[in-house]
Amino acid sequence: MTGWRLLLTRPADESAALGSLLAEQGIFSSSLPLLDIVPIPVSDRMREVIQDLDRYCAVIVVSKPAARIAVELLDRFCPQAPGVRWFSVGAATAQILEDRGLDVSFPQGGDDSEALLELAGLREAIARHDAQVLILRGEGGRELLAERLREQGASVDYLELYCRELPHYPPAALPGRIESERLNALVVSSGQGFEHLHQLAGDAWPQLARLPLFVPSPRVAELARAAGALTVVDCRGASAAALLTALREHPVPVL
Repeated sequence: MTGWRLLLTRPADESAALGSLLAEQGIFSSSLPLLDIVPIPVSDRMREVIQDLDRYCAVIVVSKPAARIAVELLDRFCPQAPGVRWFSVGAATAQILEDRGLDVSFPQGGDDSEALLELAGLREAIARHDAQVLILRGEGGRELLAERLREQGASVDYLELYCRELPHYPPAALPGRIESERLNALVVSSGQGFEHLHQLAGDAWPQLARLPLFVPSPRVAELARAAGALTVVDCRGASAAALLTALREHPVPVL
């Protein structure tokens, strides 16, 4: 494991936390955040939706940024949160909500929409004939979750809380970092994170595509392979534990 030298691309605070955990395992990492989380200004609709949460049989939070902003909105507009059923895509997102005192259910066997859809508690929550579900997310997220819930008879609303931007870097920042720090693998945590990686790589992508690329799900793996990545490893989750397991199961490349 200590032979890995990873490029981390999550937002700065998440990369710092992940880098610390990796260092405890003797794994070198370098952070080049490829996602800036920019909260959407609070609107009248945001306030109205948060103050009317009890109309929903389930509130689904799909990411840690969405959870953090949701907590801020609750504190501001609905301090005594109603007894709505909360769900999250993963344990880390759930923890943010639980720290606010909310009762949150999440799948134990994965941290993506597919795993959440298999959760018995969510199926139970939407079993009523007039089920209404609220999904808290960033701009332009996946549609799979809403599509599947609607197929099961639920009405689904979105509340988009933030957008994801590519931070500004000089053109050679990405390949320069990989070369100067002798990095031998890339890590992305979302489809948009991969798209930003691909975009920032520019003309250097054919070279970077030869490096092992660790991704959180089959969907992101498919995106990466379609773009020409040669060695894509599906970690089956975006958590540090999932990444560590994948690192243990794959040999360090000889560059």
